[in-house]
Amino acid sequence: MTEIYLEKENKTITKELEKPMELKKLLKELNISIESIILVKNDEITLEDEDVNNEDKIKILSVVSGG
Repeated sequence: MTEIYLEKENKTITKELEKPMELKKLLKELNISIESIILVKNDEITLEDEDVNNEDKIKILSVVSGG
């Protein structure tokens, strides 16, 4: 099971993947826009075209901007 932490909602969900999947496809399934987040895979910042599998831990962090 892939563990996915959603910072904005302060919750962790799990998802069973049949095979490795690009993060951008996973984000689309979760209805999350790539423009407003930072992706962390196994405690390292990563890009949306990185593959994810059932052993990975993903964090979806919200980008906050201001002045």
